[in-house]
Amino acid sequence: MPKVSSVIVPYAAYLRVYEPLAAFPEPERGQWARYAHRPDRPSYQDELRRSLADLLPTPPVAVPVHESRDAFVLEADGVVHVCPWRTRLRGWQALGDLAEELPPPLLDAVLPPLVRHQAAQDYERWLALNPDARPWIRTATWQVPLTWFVLVSDEERQYGKGAGGTEDSAPVLRYRTPMVQARRRVARALRTLRNAMDEGPLIDGLVDVGRWLEEFHPRSLVELDYGGLVHALPAGELEGDHSAADVAEGIEALRNGDGAAAGEAYGRLVERWRSVRDLRSAN
Repeated sequence: MPKVSSVIVPYAAYLRVYEPLAAFPEPERGQWARYAHRPDRPSYQDELRRSLADLLPTPPVAVPVHESRDAFVLEADGVVHVCPWRTRLRGWQALGDLAEELPPPLLDAVLPPLVRHQAAQDYERWLALNPDARPWIRTATWQVPLTWFVLVSDEERQYGKGAGGTEDSAPVLRYRTPMVQARRRVARALRTLRNAMDEGPLIDGLVDVGRWLEEFHPRSLVELDYGGLVHALPAGELEGDHSAADVAEGIEALRNGDGAAAGEAYGRLVERWRSVRDLRSAN
């Protein structure tokens, strides 16, 4: 497989759903079953490199012409789970968010208006034929949304060096949890937050994530991966990052009516992610 670049940024985190093969209808199920046994399956970084490569031509390729046939694969308790990339669908959806993230002059420089307009028209036509389509992967740049931490627990945290196993290997920080646990945590957190505060972005975001999870097989696995954000956090702080524990502690404090303890947990989160916010502002 050709390597486009050895660069491992941008600073993005990922929320992925891995569905068991049984969740897919035939003939797609058979296709993924054969794919899972391929020795040359691409890695997380291969997906990123392909996306970055599309921005190099002139004009840039805002969205792939064809949908990706690749996926991430993992086996748990003897069951093969698959997380399709669906790069084209995710690219279309990401274009809708760019206008809110980038000032117009910078947006026009990265993706000219004509390119964005053509991509938007293509998406409208495609969506009319595929109204129930949804991605298996969500992406967040320069942050891990607080609502994502609600889905996991500190006991599910996995931290270590990358596959290279050397001092220069990129660290990995991720959480994996069964779908039933993720849904249960969303429901409990929503009850607590609605009893403790008015409707707002935090509750809206949690409702949105919960609805997304309902689209998948109940025996799926949910993965929160820090992805490129491991390069935005100093190594010592990354190793000591237990943000999921802080979010859980804050929600439990609200459930018990202890606003002071909830504020302390939130304060730890703000302080921990301050360096990432500062780095984003510098860019």
